Amino acid sequence: MTAARTLATAPAASILPEHVRTAFGVRETSPRPVVWAGQRAWQCGEVLLRPVSDHVVAAWSATVLENLEVDGVRLARPVRSSDGRWVVGGWAASRHVPGVPEPRHDEVVAASLRLHAATATVLRPRLLDDRDDLLSRSAAAAFGERRLDLHPETGGRLFAELAAHRRTIRLTPQVVHGELFGAMLFDPTGRPAVLDLVPFWRPAEWAAAVVVVDAVAWGGADEELVERWSELPEWPQSLLRAVLYRLALHAQHPDATAESLAGIERVASLVSRRL
Repeated sequence: MTAARTLATAPAASILPEHVRTAFGVRETSPRPVVWAGQRAWQCGEVLLRPVSDHVVAAWSATVLENLEVDGVRLARPVRSSDGRWVVGGWAASRHVPGVPEPRHDEVVAASLRLHAATATVLRPRLLDDRDDLLSRSAAAAFGERRLDLHPETGGRLFAELAAHRRTIRLTPQVVHGELFGAMLFDPTGRPAVLDLVPFWRPAEWAAAVVVVDAVAWGGADEELVERWSELPEWPQSLLRAVLYRLALHAQHPDATAESLAGIERVASLVSRRL
């Protein structure tokens, strides 16, 4: 079984153009619509084609993943088009990587650390210089680099309360994947796989803390997950910034709900005891 689950019907917006199939060399292969770790995609044999919202990020991610080697972690290797491009008409391609999302929370954290040991030498991408989206704004607010007007009822009040406990941390920023929760697949032997990179210039400990916060808030992880990774440097403050990140994002997100906020509040109470 794989994470590519056949859809009953494909959304009209995700119809795979023939010229994209031709560009990636799969015109003669019958495509089937799938969901690949939560992403809409089309499987064409061993190649998966998926629409991408940010062409620049998709091309950068492919460039890094093309030659990256991560101990114990499989990578979805990107596929170039016939003319060498990573993105054609808003579509990117990669090799199909078998696996399914599983609640192996500690293993996701461990794989995150291995991934970021490998990306520690990746240069800071220039695409981050002018980035101004929900994710980047929320991370900047979490680290005290930007002030946001957050609605009190959707997370702003708790953000202000917790931000008062923020202290200086001495961790080295690097390229990290800041959205790994739910985006990692496991094959039947338990080997993890990473599909792409969502780039941030933040400490690896923070990226690990985001996984922990998400897993406890929404993934059904036991509360002890917070403590099991406490040997990581600056762990309480990394956790705090992870919670602040999620609160800032939640307070700005159009799909925010009382139920999703309750999850963050639950993990925030655990983190606040450690400050």
